[in-house]
Parts: sequence; C-alpha cells; structure tokens
Amino acid sequence: MKLTWMAAASWALLALGVAHIAMGVFRFRLPYAAAFAEGGFNRFGVSDERRLAFWFTLLGPVLMLCGHLAIRATAISDTATAGLIGRYVLVAGLAGVLAFPKSPLLLLLLVGWVLTACGEGWLR
Repeated sequence: MKLTWMAAASWALLALGVAHIAMGVFRFRLPYAAAFAEGGFNRFGVSDERRLAFWFTLLGPVLMLCGHLAIRATAISDTATAGLIGRYVLVAGLAGVLAFPKSPLLLLLLVGWVLTACGEGWLR
C-alpha cells in the first residue's frame, strides 16, 4: 500500500486507538489497581474516577476498529467507506474539541477531516 493521505489518516486513527489504551492504563493506573484489588467485577461504577478510567480506555479499541476498517478501505481504494468513517470521526472530534478545546482531540478532528476529504475526492 503506497502512502497517501487516506492511508496516513487511517494508520493515524489506529495509532490514536493504541495511544488511548496506553494513556488510559498509565493515567488511570491507581483507579485500575484499586478496582482490580477489589476483584474487578462491578468495581468500576463505584466512583467517577473509575468510570472515567473505564470509558476513556474503552474508547481505544473503538478507535482501533475504525482505523482498521479505514486501512482495509484504503487497501481496496474504497474512498466511500473511508469518507463515511471520516465523517463519524470528524463529528466526534468536533464535539470533543467544543467540549475540551485544549485537548488532543484536535488530532481526532484532523484525522476525521482528512478521511472525509479523501472520501469526497478533495485529497488523494
């Protein structure tokens, strides 16, 4: 697969998912340790910090799935599917940036825009 805007954005989306998991485990290591020390089962709903840890980290595999699908779409030159993924990611990134302007969600917004632009034929 040659390096194109669509390929770069697809791989970046996958990397964002991996980074989300790594950051979640690192950033929330204390809430995770406490929940697992208590047995793990039904222990993430007992505090806001544990809920945040769980949902923040769980977003990682979802981003990875979107990245994998975009990579597969890129491999077969399916710009329509990449564009669809891009639109979903773009809306999620926009909502995130509006809620948290000084956050890494700008990266998600950028990836979503690039995939959308590729799907619309604005970028190759």
